[in-house]
Amino acid sequence: MQSLQFEASWEKAIAINDRKLITDIFQVSSKIGEESIQLVPIWEAMNYKGEVLITVLIHNFTDTPHTFRHQKLTYQENETVVAEHIFTIPQVVIKPRNSMPWTFIFPIESLLLKKIHGNGKLECKLND
Repeated sequence: MQSLQFEASWEKAIAINDRKLITDIFQVSSKIGEESIQLVPIWEAMNYKGEVLITVLIHNFTDTPHTFRHQKLTYQENETVVAEHIFTIPQVVIKPRNSMPWTFIFPIESLLLKKIHGNGKLECKLND
């Protein structure tokens, strides 16, 4: 059975409304249950530095922990690549059969477009 977890800094800082939104998304999307890693969109934004922030619910439907070490992620809107970046985030460890929200910050130099419109998707190529 899939469980929802929050990284320690999220657990301390998350707003009640955001927790409810994430819990609702978890309830709907955690029943998909493929044997894989899935990234379910929550929201996207651009900060004052021009970086793109993509928040997703990461589902680990596998029997092994998942980490982001030299993991290439691509953010796309309408089949157009907006940003690509290789992420190494040691504090993100998604236990087997767990889901966790996370915000990936694409630095300005990783952007192929300088504007986002929303409703995109984040894709990762799983490490072999």
